[in-house]
Amino acid sequence: MKQVLIIGSGISGMACAVRCARQGVHVTLVSPFPSERSQSVMAAGGINAVTASHEAGDSVASHIEDTLKGGCYIGGERAVTGLCGHGEEILRMLEGIGTVFSIDKQGRPLHRAFGGQSHKRTYYCGASTGKQIVSALVMEARRFEAAGLIRRRLWCCFHSALLHDGVCHGALLYDETQNRLEAVCADAVVMATGGQNALFGKTTGSTQCDGYAAGRLFMQGAVLKNLEFIQYHPTTLETPQKRMLISEAARGEGGRLHYEEDGQRVYFMEEKFGPKGNLMTRDVVAREIHAAKRPVYLDISFLGKQVIDERLSEVRDLCMKYRGISVHSQPIPVEPSVHFFMGGLAVHLNHETNLRNLFAVGECASMYHGANRLGGNSLLAAIYSGHVAADEIAGRDSDGRHPDFSGELARETALLQKRQSADSPFPVMYIRDMLGESMQKHMGIVRNEASLDEGIRDVEYYLSVAGRIRYDSSVMPYFNYSLTGILTLARATLECAKSRRESRGAHYRSDYPNTDEACQSATLIARAGDGYRVWLDKERAYES
Repeated sequence: MKQVLIIGSGISGMACAVRCARQGVHVTLVSPFPSERSQSVMAAGGINAVTASHEAGDSVASHIEDTLKGGCYIGGERAVTGLCGHGEEILRMLEGIGTVFSIDKQGRPLHRAFGGQSHKRTYYCGASTGKQIVSALVMEARRFEAAGLIRRRLWCCFHSALLHDGVCHGALLYDETQNRLEAVCADAVVMATGGQNALFGKTTGSTQCDGYAAGRLFMQGAVLKNLEFIQYHPTTLETPQKRMLISEAARGEGGRLHYEEDGQRVYFMEEKFGPKGNLMTRDVVAREIHAAKRPVYLDISFLGKQVIDERLSEVRDLCMKYRGISVHSQPIPVEPSVHFFMGGLAVHLNHETNLRNLFAVGECASMYHGANRLGGNSLLAAIYSGHVAADEIAGRDSDGRHPDFSGELARETALLQKRQSADSPFPVMYIRDMLGESMQKHMGIVRNEASLDEGIRDVEYYLSVAGRIRYDSSVMPYFNYSLTGILTLARATLECAKSRRESRGAHYRSDYPNTDEACQSATLIARAGDGYRVWLDKERAYES
């Protein structure tokens, strides 16, 4: 009887869990909060697929080419072909478990245009596609929970992998209800922990997705990939707490970007790129807004009340709620913000890492998006990657035997207890805030070597004191033990950005502004002793 441990219960984690359960695999689904609080619910825009009702001229081949082109051709063709080729199957599966997609008056599915796509192929559920999919997967998972095939463990956090001779046998979990570490063995472990938002402080995403798991696994020998490719979403709204995403759907429905000059509106994207300028890929739009060096606005008022209320209600509501802006009559002030991470754990086509029986799915795995993700491909990749990993796990034999990890459990427990008497005057949240400021400054839309070196020095200092950081009783214990892993991932990210001496997709170097075709490969990074080894994956040892 196979036992699988899935860390993270957003869309990718649940998709993997349900697929495993359907094949008789027993799953323990671990997360600090219920699925309804996962970052996945924030995905508003839609999911890409080419179906039987596709727009005239569209095809799976076109979707593949758009995805590869959008990623600046460092995404692996085999991986992208699998992703795009399963779009309709995934859409039908979602409908079958209760996801309600928007339709027109004749009952035909609606799809909209997203940036970088040659055709309209983004299906959506009003303004809440992510919420709809999460709700449907939660209900499907409950069926298998009732059958004893899925067990949920809430209020638990990943601490580290249980490794022996390069094979993963489970994980150490921190149980917040018991205030203790626990060793949980499994035949396979699937990481579904999302991106690295906490590295950058205020972003569009959830701070639950902090990158700790990737950083800790990197420290344990996992290879990371493409960390320099960080997508800045071009249209976000500033609020005191975070950056609120103004969905690309607003531009997909016809919204126009502009700034004002001499009392006149300048539609700068259309002037430079033509009628479809507002739907260039996100990296291009974000750089153009950054280069404008003045306030930029997104206007959807001319679309009319009916279109806004029916198709962009979430944009309407958040603008009014957080800034008092009526989008029916006022333009929206927008700025780029960190939004998505193309880089993460390096995985093979089956979503297994370089550590046997350790898999990664969703945003924490670097796989399909290359140097820049197309809008609408993230939900597709989250579900598809979960299915690929589940099928691989279900097809493997297992004898259910695991080494004794009681010694490792005792050592890690002792380290956590020692942290409580550390001598630094700085609380852990102070260092995390300082890290966010440094990464925003040095890993911004435009980078250069001098700035990246400064960022590396910042992180090296934070790492030098991390072991002495005062235990902060005002936050969850997880925040205390996760600091070193987060800082380690930040250092690796800066090293990747420094090593790629060209500009490609979401990685723009002012000191190397041109694209170098010799660098048309994924960037891999591994730890060598206490150092960092960065190289280009020209042999495609890891399919991206």
